[in-house]
Amino acid sequence: MLPPIDQDYLQARAPACAISLDSGMICVVIPSFPLPAGFTTASADLLLRLSPGYPDVPPDMWWFAPAIRRTDGHAIQATQSQESYLGRSWQRWSRHLNPGQWRSGIDSIESYLALVRKELDAAARSHAA
Repeated sequence: MLPPIDQDYLQARAPACAISLDSGMICVVIPSFPLPAGFTTASADLLLRLSPGYPDVPPDMWWFAPAIRRTDGHAIQATQSQESYLGRSWQRWSRHLNPGQWRSGIDSIESYLALVRKELDAAARSHAA
């Protein structure tokens, strides 16, 4: 289901991940994904839902279970929706790539997770509008 570069990365960096199909989407669940300081928990399960056209079609959004909260109680922008996938409730992080930001044949789950980490760092530091 995933290109070899993604399979190799996940095997090396997230060997406990689970890959499955759900409603035609490739689902990658990375258990106990580490969170930066500033959240009420140190880790949460991360869900990536990839289009059947991945990697030519870029990833869009990601989800956490349980929902992530800031220690200071401030809301995290665009994370208020809960959605059900794989028999679980997930907090949707509504984040979208800009046109041209995803480079098919170059970018991968590794580069997408770098974006997830960057957004987590920003959310832990800033106050929601």
